[in-house]
Amino acid sequence: MEVKVFKEHEFKSQDYENAIIQGDCLRVMDKLPSETYHMVFIDPPYFLQLPKGRKLRRWEVKTEVNGLQEEWDQFESFEDYDRFVIEVLTRVRRLMKENATVWVIGTYHNIYRWGKIMQDMGFWILNDVIWLKTNPMPNWLGVRFTNATETLLWAVKDRKVKGYTFNKEYAKKFGIGKVYENVWRIPICSGSERLRDQKGEKVHPTQKPEELLKRVILSSTKEGDLILDPMAGVGTTGVVAYKFGRRFTLIEREERYVEWTLKRFKSITEKDLLFQGLRNDRL
Repeated sequence: MEVKVFKEHEFKSQDYENAIIQGDCLRVMDKLPSETYHMVFIDPPYFLQLPKGRKLRRWEVKTEVNGLQEEWDQFESFEDYDRFVIEVLTRVRRLMKENATVWVIGTYHNIYRWGKIMQDMGFWILNDVIWLKTNPMPNWLGVRFTNATETLLWAVKDRKVKGYTFNKEYAKKFGIGKVYENVWRIPICSGSERLRDQKGEKVHPTQKPEELLKRVILSSTKEGDLILDPMAGVGTTGVVAYKFGRRFTLIEREERYVEWTLKRFKSITEKDLLFQGLRNDRL
């Protein structure tokens, strides 16, 4: 499969299938045709609200923790962040097919703002799913509970939507217990899956594990469906979509992340194409 790559100014509206577009997600989404996507996955900035230059420290060993200091996570205020959320969701809503679903993932810093705004805009939340990290970041200071979860909101355009895709057989495999509770136990990226540069530094501070996107995609899309990720990072959504026989559009403004996404696609082998004769033992 050919993965197409475009700069924002080069991108034409008809070139969205199996494409990576480097640019601002709001401007790029404005170019995409309405009611095109079967599913949208949004992994937005967390807006951690850390003061610029502030370092997190492991006090007992006097070393620093690499916090999220990227420019794309900086907003002036909650009002500024909320405007961004509304602008994203307005465009996503236009791009969703009538029975499409949308997933949003976040931490306690931002997910409640997304949920509230989604409900205000008329989206109907079908589920929240708790990602329980089996290897969370250590709790160095001991002044709060260890942050070991992220929340995914799964929604449709409004409460009247019927016929959205829900693959119960996969939900049974992924959830906890006989009635497949909405808790997914998945480790954060580590080992060979964690992308690192030549200095051994993490390429992306919040890279999502492929197992997480596998569960999202298999439970809520069909083979051949078209998936949009407007803040694609290092491309996990697209890579997993491709492996399981789905089509994709990835939007990412950071050139470095686009380059690493391409590296990931180039490393995919025939053995990685899991949609070819799916078997239970491969899931």
